[in-house]
Amino acid sequence: MKRILVRAPNWIGDQIMAYPFFAQLRKSYPDAWIGVVCTEWVKDIQFRGFIDEIFVLPKFKKKSIFSSYQSIRRIGKVLKNKGPWDVGILLPNSFGSAYLFHRAGVRTIRGYQTDLRGFFLTEKLVWNPDSSIHRSDAYLRLLAKEGLEFEYARDYLKRFDPVKHWPEVIPLEPPKEPYVVIAPGATADSRRWSPKNFAALIRQINHHWGFKAVIVGGPAERSIVDEFERMNLPIIDMVAQGSVSSLWQLFQGAQFVVCNESGLAHVASICGSKVQIVCGAADPTRTKPIGPGLVQVLTNARVSCWPCEKNVCQFSDRRKNQCHEGISSDAVMDGLEGVLRV
Repeated sequence: MKRILVRAPNWIGDQIMAYPFFAQLRKSYPDAWIGVVCTEWVKDIQFRGFIDEIFVLPKFKKKSIFSSYQSIRRIGKVLKNKGPWDVGILLPNSFGSAYLFHRAGVRTIRGYQTDLRGFFLTEKLVWNPDSSIHRSDAYLRLLAKEGLEFEYARDYLKRFDPVKHWPEVIPLEPPKEPYVVIAPGATADSRRWSPKNFAALIRQINHHWGFKAVIVGGPAERSIVDEFERMNLPIIDMVAQGSVSSLWQLFQGAQFVVCNESGLAHVASICGSKVQIVCGAADPTRTKPIGPGLVQVLTNARVSCWPCEKNVCQFSDRRKNQCHEGISSDAVMDGLEGVLRV
C-alpha cells in the first residue's frame, strides 16, 4: 500500500481552497494510506472523507530559528516512526515544511521550488507567481505528475459534504427566525472593515429586511460583539461558541453572509452560503472563495495601491486602510439587494 504524507496549509482559507487537491489526491490513489500534517489552527477542518490520519503540529514555545529547528527535528522523528512514507506533498511554500519531511525520511518530496528549499525536494515544480492563477489551481498542479485530466477547481467544491468530512463536529443550531451571518474578523489589519461600518450595516439590514445578525468569529471578536451590544444592535452573539467546522449549519441556513476577506468567507462559501465580501488589501483573483455558494466581492479599486496584499497598511495618514474603509455600508447594501434576488 502506498503511503502518502501531505503538509496541509496553515490558514483556514487556504485549507478550504485545498479541497480540490485532497479530492483529486484520493481519486488518484483510492487505496493509499494518506496522512496529513497540520497546525492546531486548521485541524478541525481537515477533510476526513479523503484522509486516514492527522498529525497536529505542536505550537512553538519560542519564536526563534533555533527553537523552530529543534521542534522540526523532534516532530520529524515522530513522523519517521509513523512511516515509512513513499510520497510527501507540500502545500505551503515554506522552507520548514520541506525540512520537516526530509527529517521524517519521506522518500519522494514534491513541492514548489521556493524559499531556498530545493535541496530537500526530489520532485521540484516551478512556482508561477502569476496573479491570475487561483490558489486552488496552484494546489491541484502539485498532482500534475500523475498525468490525469483534472476538473476545474470549482467543480470539486460543488460536492462538498460537511457531514462526511467533519463527522465529529456538533454543529451550532441556527435561529428559528430568518437571519444573516456577520463575520467581522480577519487575521490582518488591512483586511478588517471597521466595527463602525459593520454596525451601520447591521442597522440597515434590520431596518430594510427585519433580519437579525448572528455574529461569528473567534475570541478576538469578543470586543466587537461587546461594542455592538452597547449600541443595542439587533444581534445574536455566537462568537467563540464552537470550532470553525461547527458553523456549517449556521452558514447553510443564513439569508446571506457578510464578512471580510477571511477564512470564514471560504468556509461559508464551501457550505453553500451566499457571501458578500468587503475586500481590503487582498487580491480576489487569487483567493476569492469558489465554493458552490454565490460570492460577491466588493472592492475599492480606485485606491492606487490596491491590491498590495500587505497585512499592515503602509500609510498612517488619512489614506490608511482606504482600500476597505472607503467602502460604505450603502455600497454593501446595494450588493446585498442583488444577492437576495439570486
